[in-house]
Formats: sequence, structure tokens, C-alpha cells
Amino acid sequence: MDEVQFLALIKEHQGIIHKICHLYRDIREDREDLFQEITFQLWKSHQSFKNDAKISTWIYRIALNTAIATFRKKKHTIEYSPVLPDFAEEQADEALTLRQEQLFNALKQLEDGDKAIITLYLEDLSYQQIADIIGISENYVGVKLNRIKIKIQNLLIC
Repeated sequence: MDEVQFLALIKEHQGIIHKICHLYRDIREDREDLFQEITFQLWKSHQSFKNDAKISTWIYRIALNTAIATFRKKKHTIEYSPVLPDFAEEQADEALTLRQEQLFNALKQLEDGDKAIITLYLEDLSYQQIADIIGISENYVGVKLNRIKIKIQNLLIC
């Protein structure tokens, strides 16, 4: 894959990267830094992609691993605010916006592994795809998702 093909790939799948950045970073500059770091990690590892999985699965795996790894490295310098980050599109329905904000805030309170699993689930990936990305069994994905859903419900009630 040459540079032009790689840039086309990033452009085509930038939504995946943006979602991960929004979930793992609150401050715009931190999201931009993470986007660049994920892109860099994808570039570094693109030659090792063997087409044994979908390209989106590979991108999710790299993006999540990068977000979690860089979060741990810079944990002491990141400040979180209770405000939902800016979204590209404006929401017309205030009730929907409020529900999305509440869900997003609940998701941010989850542990990194749980956050990654529920993010992939909300993207409508199958249990098998999630298992491939995260590196756990398909059955364990189901178990984890049930536990995560209960945690989210409890966080939304509080």
C-alpha cells in the first residue's frame, strides 16, 4: 500500500477513528493528538495487515489499542470535563441530545476494556467481530456485554 492508498483508506474510515477519539478524549486538542497517533500507528503497521480480517476490524484494533495505551501514558496530564465533546453534526432534538450526553458520560465512566467492547457493540459489530478485535472468545463477549449493560443502566439511574 502506497501513501495515496493509505490516505484514501484513512479518509474512508476516519469515522471509526473519530468515534474512538471522542470516546477516549474530552479535550479537542487531545482528540486531534490521538487521531494523529492512531493514523501514525496505522501507517507503521499497515504492511503487517494480512487481509485475514476486514480492514475496519484492523482499524478498530489499532485505534483502540492506541487510545488505551496513550491514555495510560498520559493519564496524569488529561483533564476531564463533564461536558460532552463537540460533534460534527448538530442535534435538533434536545431530548435526544440529552439522552446521548447521558449515555456518553456513562460510557466514559467504564473501564477501558468495557468501553472498547460496548463501543464496538454500538457500532453494530457482531460478537465474532468484537471477539476478533478485542482478543477474547465470542461467548465471553456476550457475558461481558451483559455485565456492561447492567453497569450502564446503574450509571444512568444514579
